[in-house]
Parts: sequence; structure tokens; C-alpha cells
Amino acid sequence: MEKAFLKNIEAHQGIIYKVCKMYRDTKEDQEDLFQEIVLQLWRAFPHFREESKISSWMYRIALNTGIAIFRKNTINIEFKKDLLNNNVQNNTREASENEERLFEAIRTLTKADRAIIALYLEDYPYKEIAEMIGITENYVGVKVSRIKEKLKTILKK
Repeated sequence: MEKAFLKNIEAHQGIIYKVCKMYRDTKEDQEDLFQEIVLQLWRAFPHFREESKISSWMYRIALNTGIAIFRKNTINIEFKKDLLNNNVQNNTREASENEERLFEAIRTLTKADRAIIALYLEDYPYKEIAEMIGITENYVGVKVSRIKEKLKTILKK
């Protein structure tokens, strides 16, 4: 079971990284959220019934975890020196300036809009997005169009 889990995490880690970038601002917070999402996936993995694609299931859990943690009030702790001392391997590539601007713009959206655009950016069809979010397929199209317009407006500033 552990091998299958790790294989799925490796194959779909991009999903998790996108959710982390959408719900957390700093690299450290993104790494913390990544770990929390992986923990939640590990806890839920034995109950995965294969009624949907593994990537859809992982996305749902990642989004729910991101939203739940986003709601929690956290205490900001400042460290005077780097505690990690570069001992942690970073599997993410450095985001380009445009990607960073896009993620900053996405973080200004509502939680629901972030979830929809995250799925859209992962090339999920409207039908699957509708099933995951719980809205009609037509409404997904409407929401995606509106979100794109909002993002264009934000990015023009």
C-alpha cells in the first residue's frame, strides 16, 4: 500500500503544489500545506474506492485541506536564522515571474473561484469540475469565463 501511495504522490505532486500556491503566500507556508495535504491523503488512501480518477480524488482532498487550513487562525512565528539549512530537497522548479503574478492574482479570488480555476488549469473537463464542485456543467463555463475576466483585470494593474 505504501508503494502505491508514494507512486501516486509522485505522479500527481503538481496538483498538490498548485493548491499550495493558491492557498498560501510564502514558500514555507506552501511547504507546510504540502505536508498537511500528503498527511490527509495518506489517512484517506485506504478508503479510496476507485469510483473516480485518483487525480480527481487527490485534488478534492488537497482543496478541502487547503480551504480548511486557510480558515484556521495561525500564529506567525519568525525565526532569526534558517532552521532548515538547505537540508530539505525541493522538488519544485522555481516559478517564473509571470507564474508568481498569476498565483498572487488567484489568491485574491474567493475560495470557490480558486477551486474552480485550479481544476481548470489542470485541464479537467467542465463535466468533471462540475461533479467535484457540485454545480452544473454550464455554470462551470460561466464561472470560468468570469474568473478569467477577474484575473485579467487584476493582472493589468
